[in-house]
Amino acid sequence: MASFPRLFRLFGDTRSISKGKALHAKIIISGMAQDIYTNNHLLAMYVRFDRIFYARKVLEEMPERNVISWTALISGYSQVGMPGKALDCFSLMINDSVEPNYYTFVSAVSACASLGDGRAGKEVHGKIYRSGVDFSTPVSNSLINMYGKCGLLKSAQLVFDAMLLPNSISWTSLLSCYNQRADNLKSLNIFLKSRRVGVKINEFACASVLSACAGLEDLKFGMQIHCLVVKCGLEFDKFVETGLISVYAKCGDLNLACQVVLEVNQSKLAAWNSLIGGYVQQGKRREAIDIFLKLYSSGIRPSERTFSSILGAIADAENIELGNQLHTLIIKMGYSSFLVVRNSVLDFYSKCGFLQESLRTFEDIDEHDTVSWNSLISGYVRSGQYEDAINLLKNMLFQGYKPNLYTYSIILGVSSDFPAIEWGKQTHCCIIKPAFDSNVIVGSALIDMYAKCGVLNAAREVFDSLTSKNLVSWNTMLTGYAQHGFAREALEIYSMMQRGKVKPNDVTFIGLLSACAHAGLLKEGLYYYDSMTRDHGIAPRLEHLASIVNLLARKGETRRAYEIIRSFSMEPSKVVWRCLLSGCKIHKDLVLGRLAAEKILSIDPEDTSAHIMLSNIYAEAKMWDKIAELRKIMKDKARKKDTGCSWIESKNKMYSFSSSHSTKFEGVNLIEVLNQLTVHLSDAGYFPHTSFYLSQERA
Repeated sequence: MASFPRLFRLFGDTRSISKGKALHAKIIISGMAQDIYTNNHLLAMYVRFDRIFYARKVLEEMPERNVISWTALISGYSQVGMPGKALDCFSLMINDSVEPNYYTFVSAVSACASLGDGRAGKEVHGKIYRSGVDFSTPVSNSLINMYGKCGLLKSAQLVFDAMLLPNSISWTSLLSCYNQRADNLKSLNIFLKSRRVGVKINEFACASVLSACAGLEDLKFGMQIHCLVVKCGLEFDKFVETGLISVYAKCGDLNLACQVVLEVNQSKLAAWNSLIGGYVQQGKRREAIDIFLKLYSSGIRPSERTFSSILGAIADAENIELGNQLHTLIIKMGYSSFLVVRNSVLDFYSKCGFLQESLRTFEDIDEHDTVSWNSLISGYVRSGQYEDAINLLKNMLFQGYKPNLYTYSIILGVSSDFPAIEWGKQTHCCIIKPAFDSNVIVGSALIDMYAKCGVLNAAREVFDSLTSKNLVSWNTMLTGYAQHGFAREALEIYSMMQRGKVKPNDVTFIGLLSACAHAGLLKEGLYYYDSMTRDHGIAPRLEHLASIVNLLARKGETRRAYEIIRSFSMEPSKVVWRCLLSGCKIHKDLVLGRLAAEKILSIDPEDTSAHIMLSNIYAEAKMWDKIAELRKIMKDKARKKDTGCSWIESKNKMYSFSSSHSTKFEGVNLIEVLNQLTVHLSDAGYFPHTSFYLSQERA
């Protein structure tokens, strides 16, 4: 009888399932009475075999149970991924008047962490405190990990601060807590503190701090960590390697990211996936596709994450054939059953504008998730089919799917495009309840919505309330001010960016130049245009050219604007010439105005507005013969200016108006209202400039 526990332990250690079960059967047949010591080893053996049902059966049939019996079963449930059952057993143990030990508490806290149940975790924490069990390092570490996974960072920090001698696991757990909640700056500070107190680093700490560097796009600090990783011999760890690639990729240094893969012999698939994802994030789709082909040709079998990443590289209509080939390969390799892959395929078709294909893919998915709905809805929004998108959103909510951060970003995008301020405000209320408004992505979408709806005070309140701002947040606020003519406020935002050492990009300067153009700030506009290349190494695009030409032309510097156009490295677009033409019309520069109009018509011969603006220039110069020629051309080709369209939101409904329709709004004839406004304008002394009479004519 005394040898049974030793045999059960031996069979458990050697994974001899058949021998262990045979011995158990022999004991049952013999009818021998078993003591608690033997039963505990029998139970522990089944736990090691992952036969948790048999372990539970053994416990239930034990005439006597102690803390070791319960702890073994609770630990077993946690190990096999059944944390709910583990907590149920913990409750039964308490009801059985058995006092837990610190091993029991560690298993129970781990179960709470797996469930993300902070409330249950706090209850277990309270039991630990009341039981008088020493808050040993393993118990404290498990509590830090649990609070971190539940998002209760203050509680995690309090447990850590109460520890007399935190070890490397304690530091790594706390670092991981902040890293999981994207508090990257705090993560770096914790890592630096751990180094100052002499804590030996491990691969988990390195992976977490590299993730923080990637989130902050701090290349310099990331390279320092890389040196430390090499010094400690951790560069071959797959998590560290993936972290290094992620840092270099997100910081835009893809050559160094490739070098990491090449330096580590036989890089794991995770490293290749990170490299592909890095190229996709940097917009280098062709290179991402080349790396995927190299990976596939080397004999490494792609994973579901590989396909998910590479599909993001071909999300445009130009690569639809390659996308179809990848879809076929996914089916051939048996990955079509993975939801993450199906969602990526759905997103690919959605972004390419193939809504029928995306809808078919959506319908083929057996069990959707929020990502599936988001991908489908965003496709309809991107195609301008807002009504269908709204109906899909209603179906999503009706079927019980909870919106996530991206869902709210889509809704806010629709509110911005209309714009529909009341709908946007309601969405804002929904966002506040789950505390999503602190998220930088949703926060940026809120700023954009309020700015496009003209409620700049609300946009600024959201902007100021964001604890963490990214470049999109700054650019959105700056552009919002610029679009509404608040040039000084836009320039102040840029000054704040400089003080905060936020690196601007090309979008930042589009907003700055637009602000200067609206306010006529010629000196400032020229300074920022030169500063782009001189101070930040950003090559001007056509959008920047259009803005500076618009600014110069508005100020009467049409010749200077033309010289900038001539010296530009790219072929000017129609928008650039239109900006020059508009300035020429205002300042009566007939020669350049005619040239600009001809350039527009050479790019787009069907541009009616260019004909009209040119005719207005001729009218200013009283060149009636030229006007007659233009009128004849317009009549011969039966050109017609596109009808303008406006809309308004009232009582949660959208109303559309155009000059070609006599629309009634809530029983009021809008044409009569406009006629009355015209009379009021005349009474106030306003008379239209007669040189613009051709713009009202219809061919």
